Amino acid sequence: MSNSAQIGVTGLAVMGRNLARNFARNGYAVALHNRTAARTHALVEEFGSEGDFIATETAKEFVAALERPRRLVIMVKAGEPTDAVIQEFAPLLEPGDMIIDGGNAHFADTRRRERELREQGIHFVGAGISGGEEGALNGPSIMPGGPVESYESLGPMLEKISAKAEDGAPCVTHVGPDGAGHFVKMVHNGIEYADMQLIGEAYQLLRDVAGYSPAQIADIFRTWNTGRLDSYLIEITAEVLSHVDEATGKPFVDVVQDQAEQKGTGRWTVQIALDLGVPVSGIAEAVFARSLSGHSALREASRGLAGPSATALSESEASAFADQVEQALYASKIVSYTQGFHEVAAGSAEYDWNIDLGAVASIWRGGCIIRAAFLDRIREAYDAQAELPSLLSDDTFAQEIAAAQDDWRAVLVSAVQQGVPTPGFAAALAYYDALRAERLPAALTQGQRDFFALDGVPHLPDRHRRELRGRRREAPHRPPQSD
Repeated sequence: MSNSAQIGVTGLAVMGRNLARNFARNGYAVALHNRTAARTHALVEEFGSEGDFIATETAKEFVAALERPRRLVIMVKAGEPTDAVIQEFAPLLEPGDMIIDGGNAHFADTRRRERELREQGIHFVGAGISGGEEGALNGPSIMPGGPVESYESLGPMLEKISAKAEDGAPCVTHVGPDGAGHFVKMVHNGIEYADMQLIGEAYQLLRDVAGYSPAQIADIFRTWNTGRLDSYLIEITAEVLSHVDEATGKPFVDVVQDQAEQKGTGRWTVQIALDLGVPVSGIAEAVFARSLSGHSALREASRGLAGPSATALSESEASAFADQVEQALYASKIVSYTQGFHEVAAGSAEYDWNIDLGAVASIWRGGCIIRAAFLDRIREAYDAQAELPSLLSDDTFAQEIAAAQDDWRAVLVSAVQQGVPTPGFAAALAYYDALRAERLPAALTQGQRDFFALDGVPHLPDRHRRELRGRRREAPHRPPQSD
């Protein structure tokens, strides 16, 4: 078999198949491989007219079909399946060849794989790919990490198949070494969780407090999508809310089960933030909200608990309230992105990745699930000040938050008074208020810790240490020595 394919894709489920078709549509010869050969031949039979495909049935045939340096894209499930594919193909490759993992791998696994393959002279690229099935086919946002040398060969191909922002810029960049690409994709998904939760809370407020129907809320979201909230998620929310179930004639949102899954990336974002000491409370609340939704027995047992019932507003009150919800949604959205970019910056510092936050914002402007108009302004903020400590430190965003905060607070008051759960909105406002506070109750927390753990507290003055020791001896119950 001649080695004429410029790139190869192994793992031809929907994402892998669509990515292979994207490469072919953009003029690249694509070698195909799948554990089940029938899927490979089915792709060629159905979509062979879209470009130059080379179907292979064995690992050796697949590798032989690739030109040097070989570029081999893995599109299989994260974890052990990915390791198994690497172990199958790595012995067939030569120094300078590259393996590109396009799945949702944990960045720590990517760092390990990159280190192990580097010893064999093989470049390993962990590439986060966002945009779902449609993005894979028509242009995703791509977040590749790995050796910079690999991007010199692979980058132009990824740039060609990627989504393009409105200014024509490709939505792909070399994010950084080893696991940087998958780390950024992880945080992207965490922000996605928060964004979807906030939109869900806005919907519930508009329905339960303002009294709007799903169809009316769809129109409100369409209006919002023409302004500063312009984004893919707002756009599709309007479509979902306007959809009617054919079987029942009811709004689709009233028929679908109100239980949402939470997969690895959202959970990982929160876990890694804890390891890094970065507060991502909005993302965490979104993950927990999905978890709570799945505890059907607990929810059923708790429905009789005391609390207020929401009462609909008058037409004029509802319209004014909808404007307030827009303000609260926008302000909370800014906080979610602020927390996400803080985690990216902390990860970059921890692992010495030197990630360009402006470039990350730039490649999220198209193709990915969280693409939004205001990412242009985030990019501009980081381009103007690369070491910006927080998006809330940017003058423009700070002014917008200042303008929104009265309505933001009013929405939360209404939510509490009428018993509508808004953990995302509340967490975002609490984060904002904590940042701007002159003093935090952490001083009291530290005093409590000093009381029962006096040893090894370097900042505690001796006189305070003596006083607390005396008081601890007088305490009726001796507390544990550590927390």
